[in-house]
Amino acid sequence: MVHIMNAIASVVKKQYLLCIIFGRVPLRLTLYTDYALRLLMYLALKPDRLATVKETSEAYGISRTHLMKVAPNLVRGGFVESVKGRGGGLRLKRRASEIRVGDVIRSTEEAFDGFRIVECFNPARNTCRITGSCRLRGVLREALEAYMMVLDRFTLADLAAPDASLMDILGISTMLPPAVAKTVNANHQ
Repeated sequence: MVHIMNAIASVVKKQYLLCIIFGRVPLRLTLYTDYALRLLMYLALKPDRLATVKETSEAYGISRTHLMKVAPNLVRGGFVESVKGRGGGLRLKRRASEIRVGDVIRSTEEAFDGFRIVECFNPARNTCRITGSCRLRGVLREALEAYMMVLDRFTLADLAAPDASLMDILGISTMLPPAVAKTVNANHQ
């Protein structure tokens, strides 16, 4: 009976693993990371201006409270600079072309225990009895590394290239500085 149960468990694990690798079960990012990427994209689309958390949350129609939690982590991570006082706000600390998407995701996901997609990825909480003999951990780690390698190929500039339709949706197309407006117009001709 134990042999049959082990065989069934092995098949289930292999099917689950194939689903993860081939996209049927998505590797999910936290809402925190999603909001961090959105905030960074918004700031990248306004390179010559400060943006507030309120303005950004209204542009996306998302929680201001959640964005207020995200912004300090992006400041600590060296992605965003905060300008205090009246007329203050946020802006990118580096050029969008210097901010790798993978670095942002690593920074924000680490705030939530990293990519511990299975129990054995967290040595402090791992209670799995088969960790020493299980091959799943190695395969998942390899898949995660491949996932991050793809994200490392892209920068914030790739995600937030000036695009009139995106800027219009976010309500910033009418506020473009002349240099950015020229780039947007050139992209749509």
